Amino acid sequence: MEILKKYCLECGKRVVGRADKKFCNDGCRNDFNNKQNGSANKIMKNINYALRKNRRILLNLNPSGESRITGQQLQQAGFDFKYLTHTYTSQTGATYFFCYEQAYVPLENNYFALVVDKDYARKQ
Repeated sequence: MEILKKYCLECGKRVVGRADKKFCNDGCRNDFNNKQNGSANKIMKNINYALRKNRRILLNLNPSGESRITGQQLQQAGFDFKYLTHTYTSQTGATYFFCYEQAYVPLENNYFALVVDKDYARKQ
């Protein structure tokens, strides 16, 4: 009977052990999986960073829970309008753009109302 030799998918060393073993050790398994998932994780990490930054900006500009500011103030603070978690359209037709529980709604003349969804934590 011929024994089938298996080699580590990461480093190429001979693998000894169970028949379904693919890596020579945990380090090689981790390195292989990190390489496989690296680009997807980097994209998600960058998006999550932008969302957290937007939330922090809204939180800082809205200490009272209801504020009115200009679009220029948001831009100067580094707010990125591309990143939001969800939207809500009110019965009056106003669309609220959310970064988690912090929201903004466009008003006239490049002004924005900032609000907080106080029930956000209970909805989760």
